[in-house]
Amino acid sequence: MWQVVGQIRAVSLLQRSLEKEAVAHAYLLMGPPHVGKMTLALDLAKALNCEAPDPPCGECASCQKIASAKHADVQIIGLSQGGNSEETKPKAEISIDQIREMQHSASLPPFEGRYKVFIIEGAELMSHEAANCLLKTLEEPVGKVIFILLTTNERLLPATIISRCQRLELPPLTAAEVETALNGRWDIEMPKAKLLAGLSHGRLGWALSAARDDDLLQQRSERMERLLNVIDADYEGRLEYAIQLASQFSQNRGLVGEILSLWLDWWRDLLLVKVGCVDAVTNTDRLAMLTSWAEGYSLVQIKGFISSLQATGEQLKQNANPQLVFEVLMLSMPGRGR
Repeated sequence: MWQVVGQIRAVSLLQRSLEKEAVAHAYLLMGPPHVGKMTLALDLAKALNCEAPDPPCGECASCQKIASAKHADVQIIGLSQGGNSEETKPKAEISIDQIREMQHSASLPPFEGRYKVFIIEGAELMSHEAANCLLKTLEEPVGKVIFILLTTNERLLPATIISRCQRLELPPLTAAEVETALNGRWDIEMPKAKLLAGLSHGRLGWALSAARDDDLLQQRSERMERLLNVIDADYEGRLEYAIQLASQFSQNRGLVGEILSLWLDWWRDLLLVKVGCVDAVTNTDRLAMLTSWAEGYSLVQIKGFISSLQATGEQLKQNANPQLVFEVLMLSMPGRGR
């Protein structure tokens, strides 16, 4: 049984390839973080080595070993694997030594399964030398060896590597799919499942992590309170926050991206409440506040600031001055009742 939720197109393609014994020697799974890329890669590894007539069964010895990361012929290569155990700093890229070690292993026959499967997690994080080294391997495929590259941004991969892989895109799930999976497969109560489904933006992996770790929702709540306080702040307070965001952006772009996404969700929810589409709100746990706040804004104000938030994201991608971008955003934000 395939464990990945949704992704019907990708699963159907892989199933047909298995049935026809026409599996590609390399796959590129592309999609946002926590959307199911690793789950699908492990599903394929199980299917290739499954001992049952209808793979992947998930119950045979081979499937169980792969699920517990104990199968000798299935390896994961990424930032958290390989390298010197004495290193104290986290690695910033997948090294050429890791790829060379993988190549050596690939040159040997399978030890306990039918196929050797190498999963490269965060393939866009390979060093230039590592990518060139991998390219040579992909240009000369070896029988019974499958490479699965996972990436959140294929634009950072060399076109030569992409062209030698069968590309499968994993789009975000719908909120309904995430909610149904959380409630039906993991027995998460419906109100919480609905909230997590909306906040996840189709990333089931994130929703599951948040369901198991209350700290994630607490962190989200704290960030939300900070954002709401800024809305009611004077210009001096807003500009001070702009400086803080710019400083954070220089240290952790991903964190600032999450903050902007959180803010965009809030203003989108205000828009939905304003036009009467309450059932589509993301922040379901703050519906009463959204209803109250929506009365203090015009539709034009809400739509205008949503456009400003979207423009901010694009400007940051184009390497505009972060402090200037955030200052303009803060000054363009409408205050309640103004």
